[in-house]
Amino acid sequence: MLGTQHLVVFVLSGILLNLTPGQDTMYILGRGIWQGRRAALISALGIASGSMIHTFSAALGLSAILTASATAFEFVKWLGAGYLIYLGIITLAKPSATNGRPRKQTDAAPGTIYRQAILTNVLNPKVAFFFLAFLPQFVDPGTSHRMLTFLFLGSCFTFTGTLWCLMLGYASGSISAALQRRPAFGRIAEKLAGGLFVLLGIRLAMSKCPRPMR
Repeated sequence: MLGTQHLVVFVLSGILLNLTPGQDTMYILGRGIWQGRRAALISALGIASGSMIHTFSAALGLSAILTASATAFEFVKWLGAGYLIYLGIITLAKPSATNGRPRKQTDAAPGTIYRQAILTNVLNPKVAFFFLAFLPQFVDPGTSHRMLTFLFLGSCFTFTGTLWCLMLGYASGSISAALQRRPAFGRIAEKLAGGLFVLLGIRLAMSKCPRPMR
């Protein structure tokens, strides 16, 4: 189908990989517990958009630059790590709401949450490596529509991943709604989310350039 091979294996492998906890999972859970279900669901859509950007990059060969150049990998990695740490710091630095009440979950604009989720995904070079290493294994070498095949496979992977992320977002929202009944939870959740973003940034900064798969 559309120049693919072993499509069933690809879909099943993609689902298993999506179920494996990673940076996107932790980011969505952090957003949901801190800012509620809507923020988590918007973040899931932002992550999905970032995945599609990586898909287009892989199809156009842009991801190959990160594979071939350690300097490019390091630059994007530190950019992404710095952005996550920045998000964490500004979250931790936010003043408490007045009257001792927790900050409302609706404070953050949907557009801001969406853009931040896209950037956290796009600025992770390991995601680009994954798409460039994983997708070609399921592209028929004889196809004359290589770009369309990349886009199709990337869309399938993103679709299943988005469904899982939306489920995570919904679940984290339920946890947040239950905990929000406690007066002090809002500020505690904000601190935890800020700390989580900083830890994710440090984790990305400490990651090493994976070896390209041939």
